[in-house]
Amino acid sequence: MKVKNVLTIGLLSFSLIFSGCKSLNNTTKGAAIGTVAGAAVGAGVGKLLGNVAVGAIAGAAVGGTTGALIGKKMDKQAAELEAQLGENAAVERIGEGIKVTFESGILFQTGKAILSESSKDALTKFSKTLIEYPDTDVMIYGHTDSTGSDAINQPLSENRAKAVKDFLTSKGVDAKRITTQGMGSASPVASNDTEAGRQQNRRVEVAITANEEMLKKAQAGEL
Repeated sequence: MKVKNVLTIGLLSFSLIFSGCKSLNNTTKGAAIGTVAGAAVGAGVGKLLGNVAVGAIAGAAVGGTTGALIGKKMDKQAAELEAQLGENAAVERIGEGIKVTFESGILFQTGKAILSESSKDALTKFSKTLIEYPDTDVMIYGHTDSTGSDAINQPLSENRAKAVKDFLTSKGVDAKRITTQGMGSASPVASNDTEAGRQQNRRVEVAITANEEMLKKAQAGEL
């Protein structure tokens, strides 16, 4: 498995749109891009931007020299995550952040939000890297396939995201760095018409972005 340096068509399109707004600073542009991205996914048109994790990373982007320094720092962290997690998760470098995807088959039994014993080893390794790089925010998104109703899928996705957060904090990751969100079945990455596709859609994604401390260091050229 290779760390991917990803620039999606959607991110490029939104960046071009907002680059024409001279009155907006980089942070405002990034926040606007992220908001639109998340809304698009929630509305079921996430094919353009990918999903909410991608939108979150876009929303945190600042660009310029500062963004380049943050990206370099993220390159190093992504490489360490790949080495630590191996085949247990897909690690992707996207813009100025990192997206980590755990298939729920690794983490949970079907229809459950209780972490499997085998997944705890992977999450323990994940927590060590997060602790090593404390200047990041961590957003955890739970997803399900379309089997079952929203009344079942939405809380299931929320509980799965929370289970991952609770485990990471139990290993020493600062809870203030972590936010969670359940997406239910609203953000598929594959067709729900096949079992293989449904398996891909049952997942937990993590978006890792620079926090204020890293941003300040990058602006000061200290990264």
